[in-house]
Amino acid sequence: MEFNEKLKELRKSRSLTQEELAEALYVSRTAVSKWESGRGYPNLESLKEISRYFSISVDELICSEEIISAAEDEKKACMDRFRSLICSILDILTVLLLFLPVFGNGADSSESVFLYDITGLSLWIKTVFAAVIGITALNGICGVIISRYDRPVWRRHRLVTGMVLSITGTAVFIMARQPYAGIVCLAILVVKGLLICRQDFFHASLF
Repeated sequence: MEFNEKLKELRKSRSLTQEELAEALYVSRTAVSKWESGRGYPNLESLKEISRYFSISVDELICSEEIISAAEDEKKACMDRFRSLICSILDILTVLLLFLPVFGNGADSSESVFLYDITGLSLWIKTVFAAVIGITALNGICGVIISRYDRPVWRRHRLVTGMVLSITGTAVFIMARQPYAGIVCLAILVVKGLLICRQDFFHASLF
């Protein structure tokens, strides 16, 4: 009998709903539903909790092949959280553009100044710069918060949003002829792209 069938049988033997079992194991109902449908395995801590709750050994609950699969799922989840956290921190670092003298002060000046000291650009362009930086940093803060929760879909959406914002920032600064700010955004974009590509390659190599 597969793990998902055993878990469903154990739950029904105690006349528990998925939500009640989830509360007893301190996980979400979605997690229990995923385990019972065979779409994934609990991490090792959750396996121990299930084992204690139903007073059976882990060996009785799950076979060695399933334990290996569960360990791989947990490793993948940890890597995903780490990747998401690093990308979020990189997004937050874009706020440094507000405090570093990396902006050109118009075509007639070779000096680099802070964003709010620029005199060679209109106010609305500076507002666009500040908005791009602020939204990107806010997206990074949201990513750090999300990384504390087991919400893979949220993390993926935030990664996509972060990449779009980095591309937008790079394009905006380059089109506005602000090469230093554009290079900073491009460097962040490249690092995030490498992290995501390396992670996808690692996932592919597992299977």
